[in-house]
Amino acid sequence: MTPAEYLKSERVADEKHEFLGGELFAMSGGSHLHSLIATNLAGELRNRLKGKPGQTLNSDMRVKVVATGLYAYPDVQVACGDLEFEDDHQDSLLNPKVIVEVLSPTTASWDRGKKFWHYRHLESLADYVLVAQDEWLIEHYRLQPNGGWLLETVEGAGATLRLESVGCEIPLAEIYEGTRLEAKAR
Repeated sequence: MTPAEYLKSERVADEKHEFLGGELFAMSGGSHLHSLIATNLAGELRNRLKGKPGQTLNSDMRVKVVATGLYAYPDVQVACGDLEFEDDHQDSLLNPKVIVEVLSPTTASWDRGKKFWHYRHLESLADYVLVAQDEWLIEHYRLQPNGGWLLETVEGAGATLRLESVGCEIPLAEIYEGTRLEAKAR
């Protein structure tokens, strides 16, 4: 399948698919916790970006990594400045600044490994955030001036996710609100 065939098919499909190297990968439905955490984070980002140039986008916005050919649906994205799209359909974003993936047992190794490798080819990307759904734990990768990525682990009660690239700070208590997960003191 070519990228053009993928897009034509995806735009009328009942379910979402990621695409890489001519292959489709069906997106399975997420759990209640997955959805709640992604919605909490998207809501907090949107509220904190009011009056700023960034836009918060949910998992309906596909991202394309031009350098590698990956099409994916991150759980949450933030794009700043002039948004760039692959075509006039404006359904494949090319320049996210922040990408968030809520980890699930079936995707965690992909999200941490090869998917992150693809995302690192986005020139606009400054923050990659992996959010656990079984405990108050976030893995925050931040692009460094030398082109490397620095991992900061954010965990437990009282912790705060700091996204300097978009000027936001979000307490984990807001991200995990309503999950009934017990926060451990760190």
